[in-house]
Amino acid sequence: MSASRLISFAEAYADLSEFDCIIDARSPAEFAEDHIPGAINCPVLDNEERIKVGTIYKQVSPFEAKKIGAALVAKNIGTHIEQLFLDKPKDWKPLIYCWRGGNRSGAMTHIMSKIGWHAMQLDGGYKGFRRFVNQQLPELTARAHWVVLCGETGTGKSRLLQQLHAAGEQVIDLEELAQHRGSVLGKLPDNRQPSQKFFETEIWRCLNRFDFDRPIYVEAESKKVGNLRVPDAMMEKMRISPCLKLELSLDERIALLSDDYRHFIDNTALLKTQLACLVDLHGKEQIRLWSELAESNQIRELVKQLLLKHYDPAYQKAIVRNFEQVKQAKIYAIQDKSDASYAELAARIIREY
Repeated sequence: MSASRLISFAEAYADLSEFDCIIDARSPAEFAEDHIPGAINCPVLDNEERIKVGTIYKQVSPFEAKKIGAALVAKNIGTHIEQLFLDKPKDWKPLIYCWRGGNRSGAMTHIMSKIGWHAMQLDGGYKGFRRFVNQQLPELTARAHWVVLCGETGTGKSRLLQQLHAAGEQVIDLEELAQHRGSVLGKLPDNRQPSQKFFETEIWRCLNRFDFDRPIYVEAESKKVGNLRVPDAMMEKMRISPCLKLELSLDERIALLSDDYRHFIDNTALLKTQLACLVDLHGKEQIRLWSELAESNQIRELVKQLLLKHYDPAYQKAIVRNFEQVKQAKIYAIQDKSDASYAELAARIIREY
């Protein structure tokens, strides 16, 4: 460990377990966008205070901004110490960072060090962490042994990933990380998608836990999951990796999708809004007919038509074009949409891979 109070993320990462706490001194808005995994947010300036100080810095003078900022920072650091850290022993070791590793984390590190704690400041701050992630993602994705789950919409690829994970296998569920199911009807109404930076951090965090001598299972995705972009290096490696293909009867696919998209079935207005996004592909008349099926609660027929006229043709074109080993993929037929069927399939795949 460096004798200085400054440490790079690459150096800190090698000894991350040596720190008792990772403290993000940025504003709550910055923290919400993305942060180092495991960090807690102790803002030395909250959202409004940061805007206030920044405005004074630009419109009045840096000196006036620093005076007002210093008073707010000192008060906020004191509050955090009083509310969170008074019980910490003398050998407590926090790692502290802000946006660039400058004044905000420097002030907190200085005060904590003067108290007697072994506080360290992250050199380069969050930006240094982001550089580290951006450098590592291509390296990690290249080393990974990907097994790509293919299959038409409604064959239960996400359910299989869940069963593989429950059985102790290495899984990256891109749709779960992105909070989106990856299609025009993929938006989850109660969930906001995370930021692109947070999405990439979560992928990096998952990969760092994995053993690259074992397979990592992932679903075949397009370049974007909702509004989020799968990292280019990961996408490129997935597209040349071995595939396996799931098959499920049309009736079972309809039943599975009726379960998974219950939030649309129970909200006709929301369903019609999403169907309207398909006008350019299928024309106004087709969307009108599908909307009528939704209004009359003919959900089974609607799902069947969406599969046969929209999802399946699009899948057949995209999968062959984008995943070069799909033609050699072993086919796994699934009996039904039950958890037991997917658990049985997961066990079989584990034995074979």
